[in-house]
Amino acid sequence: MDFKHLGNSGLVVSVVGLGTNNLGMKLDMDGSREVIDAAFDNGITLFDTSDSYGASEERLGELLQGRRDDIVLATKFGSDAGRLGNGNGADWGARGARRYVIKAVEASLRRLRTDWIDLYQMHRPDPETPIEETLSALDDLVRAGKVRYVGSSNFSGFQIAEAEWQARTQGLTRFVSAQNEYSWLERGLEADVVPALEHYGIGLLPFFPLASGLLTGKYRRGEAAPEGSRIQAWGRESDLTDHAFDVIEGLESFAKARDVELIDVAMGGLAAKPTVASVIAGATSRAQIERNVAAGDWKPSPSDLAELDDLTS
Repeated sequence: MDFKHLGNSGLVVSVVGLGTNNLGMKLDMDGSREVIDAAFDNGITLFDTSDSYGASEERLGELLQGRRDDIVLATKFGSDAGRLGNGNGADWGARGARRYVIKAVEASLRRLRTDWIDLYQMHRPDPETPIEETLSALDDLVRAGKVRYVGSSNFSGFQIAEAEWQARTQGLTRFVSAQNEYSWLERGLEADVVPALEHYGIGLLPFFPLASGLLTGKYRRGEAAPEGSRIQAWGRESDLTDHAFDVIEGLESFAKARDVELIDVAMGGLAAKPTVASVIAGATSRAQIERNVAAGDWKPSPSDLAELDDLTS
């Protein structure tokens, strides 16, 4: 396993991270333990969750007992998760407000059974609250030692720039990371988010790097999504377009020419992007953990990356 700094911060993360939404939504306790143990065995140090992922925080908190100091624990606040009973109370839509942020972090700390969160991320922008109020609340949490670093998720390039400006001008803790959807099939953030991250030295944590399974090679043109697949579960059958399969088939030929598999190109190629610090992928078994980590080890040459850009543009 390789490791990278998260942007220009001092926080170091494994280049393959584990997204733990399956712990609260798909796996029982035994299955969750298998995945977490496999992550440790394979060198993963970044464990990413959210207060909106069902029972994920509770499960993760229990399974990390005795191993907490060995990992980078990341969670999120600010998603509309009241229906899941996340314990944050009424929010009236203001999920970036100081009141909400303080309640949310205390609830996450209890569920995670920890005294601090390594990376606390705002799950999505809050149009009801000025970003300077949110940053001020997060700054207080950092000063209190409850949070060590803060980041954003699903922010646009403009919103990232606005948060950076407010942090710099008001002397507040700045975002060191951005977690956004990014894959060889979803490159829209390169228009505005990636330039902002490069300019401000912020690290990128891609989610859905396998495009909900499309980049694993198990989907075929003209065939329905397999029963129980992520594409079906997330209601994303509309992603099964001819254009998507044109890209997938091009990537498969690219991988075959280099004696690797599609998943290696999907994970390793993305991890080689300059702003990417860790590629966050979910898993439901030890075998998936091992395959994701092995895929992250593939290292494209500069000419490989240039060809991938051409194939997927």
